[in-house]
Amino acid sequence: MTDDAPSKVAVAIGGAKYAVSPLAPAGFPDLPAINGVRFAAGAVGVRYKNRVDVMLAHIAAGSTMAGVFTRSATRSAAVLDGQAKLPHLSADKGFAIVVNSGNANTFTGKRGVTDVEVIAQAAADALDLPVGHVFTSSTGVIGEPLPAQKITDALPDLAAALDAGATEPAARAIMTTDTFPKGAVVRVDLDGVAVTIMGFAKGSGMIAPDMATMLGYIFTDAAVTQDALQEMLSATNKVSFNAVTVDSDTSTSDTVLLAATGRAGNLPITQPDDGFQAGLQVVMQDLAHQIVRDGEGATKFVEVRVTGADSNADAEKIARSIANSPLVKTALAGEDPNWGRVVMAVGKSGAKADRDLLTIRFGDILVAENGWIAESYSEDAAAAYMKQQEILIDVDLGLGTGTATVWTCDLTHGYIQINADYRS
Repeated sequence: MTDDAPSKVAVAIGGAKYAVSPLAPAGFPDLPAINGVRFAAGAVGVRYKNRVDVMLAHIAAGSTMAGVFTRSATRSAAVLDGQAKLPHLSADKGFAIVVNSGNANTFTGKRGVTDVEVIAQAAADALDLPVGHVFTSSTGVIGEPLPAQKITDALPDLAAALDAGATEPAARAIMTTDTFPKGAVVRVDLDGVAVTIMGFAKGSGMIAPDMATMLGYIFTDAAVTQDALQEMLSATNKVSFNAVTVDSDTSTSDTVLLAATGRAGNLPITQPDDGFQAGLQVVMQDLAHQIVRDGEGATKFVEVRVTGADSNADAEKIARSIANSPLVKTALAGEDPNWGRVVMAVGKSGAKADRDLLTIRFGDILVAENGWIAESYSEDAAAAYMKQQEILIDVDLGLGTGTATVWTCDLTHGYIQINADYRS
């Protein structure tokens, strides 16, 4: 994508142009500056010309950092490096995050490891930080060597250009097949002290997270110890980024980092705090939902809600089975209320289910109950409901108290086009 504001007409993805998602928000939110955090972004030509593709963030000394990463067995060198660094951080030094788009630096052997080390060292030198406090992320095409020198050559200029207000350019720099940048913010009162939590993320395809999801960077001026920050991030991740799916594929590069600068003046949070965690969940769920709304080729935003399961784990199995089913997703794309595909997805999930106790609703429309189509069901009403952009599939198992919610999108021909063109 170019530096220009997103057009509702088209954005560049690979060598092709595609319309901005019809589910996109009206615009990028006004993300306030976080005291102690600065950003810079630049176009260095990692893969595409005339496209901002590198982001640098600097977090001031005295901050704490938490993170979650993909559990993919083929995760990238940047993910492995971040996982190794996270347990050994100290609050007396600052931090840096360097992100490039266009190239995932995954499945690139020893060179990939060296490239991460070189980029981290260059950022450390530019910002006078210990190299163990520099985190890198790469997103894009897998299996191609990363032109690391293009990034390292740009880092001194990026360091000189750091600006607390440069959040939108930073959010644009991390995009790959995204059609719009994704940001969110919330303000929370902590015993009379106002704190801000804000962040941005990228993701559009290869979205079926496992531990983390896509790329996400969240910042707050609250004072939070590292242990408490990590515990709240991991817990909130389960009901936000880990509760969305676009295509059932888990990326090799998924990373979410959360930094707390401690400059708001609140008493330090040393244990999980309900108020702070509620605010964090607002931001993370907002970003996760935006990723689904930008699912490659998506025209429907779909909530799959499962209740009455034998356990929460069973509810999640069923919700994901429905959300990831190509038959369900193509029916949604075709605006076809084919509830039999939901029955199929419940049955194949591996979770406990009883046909004669199952209840299915599309929104407020009762579709099926007691092992049969509901007497009140109207195919015309259901078909009209499916024309909406936001759809709820509600399934009650009638077995217990287990619940789960997963958000997904439909599967259209646009998904095929984007992925066929992506490397062009």
